[in-house]
Amino acid sequence: MVKKSSNLQGIKKNVSLAKYTTYRIGGKARYFFMAKTKQDLIKAIEFAKEKKLPVFVLGGGSNVLFDDKGFEGLVIKFQVSSFKFQDSKIYAGAGIKLKKIVQFAQKKLLTGLEWANGIPGTFGGAIYGNAQAFLRRMSDFVESVEVLDKKTLKIKNILAKNCKFKTKNSVFKRDKNLIIVSAVLRLGKGNKKEIKEKMKEFLEYRKIRHPKLLSAGSVFINKEIKIKNKKLLKKFPELIEFNEKDTIPSAYLIEKSGLKGNKIGRAQISEKHANFIVNLGGAKAKDVLALIKLAKKRVKANFGIELEEEIQIVTRNL
Repeated sequence: MVKKSSNLQGIKKNVSLAKYTTYRIGGKARYFFMAKTKQDLIKAIEFAKEKKLPVFVLGGGSNVLFDDKGFEGLVIKFQVSSFKFQDSKIYAGAGIKLKKIVQFAQKKLLTGLEWANGIPGTFGGAIYGNAQAFLRRMSDFVESVEVLDKKTLKIKNILAKNCKFKTKNSVFKRDKNLIIVSAVLRLGKGNKKEIKEKMKEFLEYRKIRHPKLLSAGSVFINKEIKIKNKKLLKKFPELIEFNEKDTIPSAYLIEKSGLKGNKIGRAQISEKHANFIVNLGGAKAKDVLALIKLAKKRVKANFGIELEEEIQIVTRNL
């Protein structure tokens, strides 16, 4: 049963986290709060500080796996979603759905985000994890990011050059004190027909190649390395092509390790795309984690490569 806390209006107790994630997996949050403004966010952080609680900021719920036992702290679902357009720039709150940003850019004939069509989650989440696909990434278009520093409770702006963007990574992912509030994107002027065709192409690609079952998206980051082992190159000739691109898809490594379709409990390494672990219905976090552990172990044994998780794994106490 969900209860309201008397300490701060709007904060609730014992809220199921499963319904707020694309995985539909996870126990209950001890405290849960919907932040609709910057001031809401600051008040929630103050509440957590007073009670000495760990904090997790939740966006659209994709790319995250909560513990079966829940979260013994405060989960803040950030919903600041205002946005505007000016001089080829988009100013948007972190809580807005990424797909709305993509659609808005199309409406304003701005090009650059077509590749993101069909990616779930929020604008803030896409910046946090530096979302990428088809050789493009969010960091290509970010001009600045507005953040709240949990330590000081001050709002500040960080220029793109100081965001320390890397493959599926950023300063926001590494420094848990920084909460993304909003950001500014700079896009280019485009052709209406070309933008529409590109968006359709990328969406169709995802529909064909990505599983429709419940998932958190790609589980592992694609490795930006080259394999020099001659025996492996002979056994897996596709690696030569990947070497030329300096990127080896994790899905390929997992599939060639014989794990495509492998099940533990009600979780499965997707038969459609091996870098997705899907919920067949009733899967537990422990099932997903067991498959993650298995994939890492098998790929390491077969290719000598350490897979790195892209999804956020949130334990009971963070």
